Amino acid sequence: MVKKVRYSYLPQQFENIDDLWIQLKEFVKSGDFTLGKPLQEFENKFAKLIGVKHAIGVNSGTDAIKLPLKAYGVGHGDEVITAANTFVATVGAITEIGAKPIFIDCDDTFCMNTNLIEEKINEKTKAIVPVHFTGYMTEMNHVMKLAQKYNLPVIEDACQSILGEIDNKKAGTWGDAGAFSLHPLKNLNVWSDGGLITCNDDELAKKLRLLRNHGLIDRDNVSLLGYNSRLDTIQAVVGNWLIPQTNSIADKRIENAAYLDSNLSKINSITLPPRPKNYKIVYHLYIVFAEKRDELLEYCLTKGIEAKVHYPIPIYRQPALSFLNHSEGDFPVTDSHAKKIISFPCDQHLEKEELDYIINTVSSFYSKSKSDN
Repeated sequence: MVKKVRYSYLPQQFENIDDLWIQLKEFVKSGDFTLGKPLQEFENKFAKLIGVKHAIGVNSGTDAIKLPLKAYGVGHGDEVITAANTFVATVGAITEIGAKPIFIDCDDTFCMNTNLIEEKINEKTKAIVPVHFTGYMTEMNHVMKLAQKYNLPVIEDACQSILGEIDNKKAGTWGDAGAFSLHPLKNLNVWSDGGLITCNDDELAKKLRLLRNHGLIDRDNVSLLGYNSRLDTIQAVVGNWLIPQTNSIADKRIENAAYLDSNLSKINSITLPPRPKNYKIVYHLYIVFAEKRDELLEYCLTKGIEAKVHYPIPIYRQPALSFLNHSEGDFPVTDSHAKKIISFPCDQHLEKEELDYIINTVSSFYSKSKSDN
């Protein structure tokens, strides 16, 4: 099968990088591999990009969620409110420190329905982790009102929504801390796992920097028990090379999504998610609702389109979370989405001809399906 519309754009993104190779060779000569100068530069550039005082590089988006929770004292026996349809990393970060995830069903923006949060808050609740899923953002105005009312820290899982906005306020700047992933397929990526934590609180930033580096004040003094969770400086060299492109990457994804929207919306069997006017959606994933989803997915794959489903089995129903004793139907919107959503390529390297091929293939599937009936 010939791939006519691939999903991973990494070969194109890193096809012409002679200048980056020069930078990497010079960096290797320095031997500045751990918490080096390029990392400090990258953190400063990222903080400026997002509009916060501090950005702290860590080893993954997972740890970017975990370390702020740890900094706020969340631990064994505590409960953390989060989304029922997130990637496993969100839940892994919560459970790794001994806390229990309390799930909230989503709405058609794929983010949790904030009107359902308050009923889940009790004396064990110690934090809220809203997940800005697919490039949307959770409705943060309501989240922050609840957080203030109940005195709860908010750690934004913004791993899929760098440069996403509500009312011109960016993801990762609403809560007490924001968590970002630099995974190779994220909108800002490096050559391995990596993450960043954003915040505006000087004391929190100081504690996070300790937590990511074993709790070391210096070589000989340990102030608290932390983790080995540093972002490798060599990845920061890659990050520094890519970060000037971040806004244009988001803009191109938004442009491609608008083109897909305008054409797929003409197909009766496809339903677009809501596109709120006060949201800037950055389309880490481009997802629509589709009738006969499984058949459409198979048809697209046979036609060379690497479509996907994020995710066919919701996290709350995975065997690893069976200790929470949830059953199918506990989160009905999440369950409904798992049966209807399909993800199409939408990245910044796609050509108009490839987008047209997606549109025409989807259209032909439903035309064929209708004629077969």
